[in-house]
Parts: sequence; structure tokens; C-alpha cells
Amino acid sequence: MINWIRIGWNTVERWLDRLAPVVDLVVRLYVAKIFFMSGLNKFQDWETTLYLFQEEYHVPLLPPEVAAVMGTSGEIGFSVLLVIGLFTRFAAAGLFLLNIVAVVSYYDALKDSPAALQDHLEWGIFLAVLLTYQVRQLSLDYWIARRHSRVDQ
Repeated sequence: MINWIRIGWNTVERWLDRLAPVVDLVVRLYVAKIFFMSGLNKFQDWETTLYLFQEEYHVPLLPPEVAAVMGTSGEIGFSVLLVIGLFTRFAAAGLFLLNIVAVVSYYDALKDSPAALQDHLEWGIFLAVLLTYQVRQLSLDYWIARRHSRVDQ
């Protein structure tokens, strides 16, 4: 009986290992879409973005104009890196930090919306997973590392 359980579990593990790169890609695409669309909206309506950073998003330690440029370019740039899987951990760290700054900066507006806070928590968890897991096959990071390891041998 124990042998059958072990054989069954080994089969499940093999399937999970095969699915891991796909799940990694889906998580990267999901998170990237959210931040990319947010950055794109900010970029397309720059006057409103500057107003929001001056009046509503109180980013600590940065002038509103600098925070707007950094936030918008970070959302767009890090998202693109996540999609192609290049510097994945760096991009995930950047978006993780942006997510924290967003929650801290406009917590007063978010505190009345449990769903919005839940979204930020969910995105933070996904980004933390991307930060801590090893690079998967469906990313440029993986192929660069693989090619680099062949050159070193």
C-alpha cells in the first residue's frame, strides 16, 4: 500500500514539475498586466497623474513630479521585464517596492476599500513568490543562464 502511495505521489510531483514553468509564466503575465496598465493610464493622462501625485498620493521623501515619473516608468519598465522574463527578480523587487509605496502613500483612500487592499496584498504575495523562486524555463533569464553555464564548461 505504501509503495502505491509513493508511486502515485511521484507521478503527481512529475506533473507539478512540468507545470511549474507555465504557472510561473502565468503569474508573471498576470502581475505585469496590472502594473503595465496602471503605468500606461498614468502616462496617457499625465496632467491628471501629476495632480494625483501632488494632491492625493503622498509619496514620502520625493517631490511629486519625481515620484510620478519614477512610479510610471517603474510600472511600465518592470512589467515589460517580467513579461519577457529578463532580470525577473530585479523587476519583481521593483514592483514589490512600488506596491508597498502605493499602499503607504494612499492608505487613507485604500483603507475604506477592503477589496483594493486585498488586491495589493495579492500582488505583493505573487511578487514575493517571483522573488524567491528559481528562474523557470519560460524566461530569458533561464536561457541566458543556461547558455552562460555552457560557455563556462
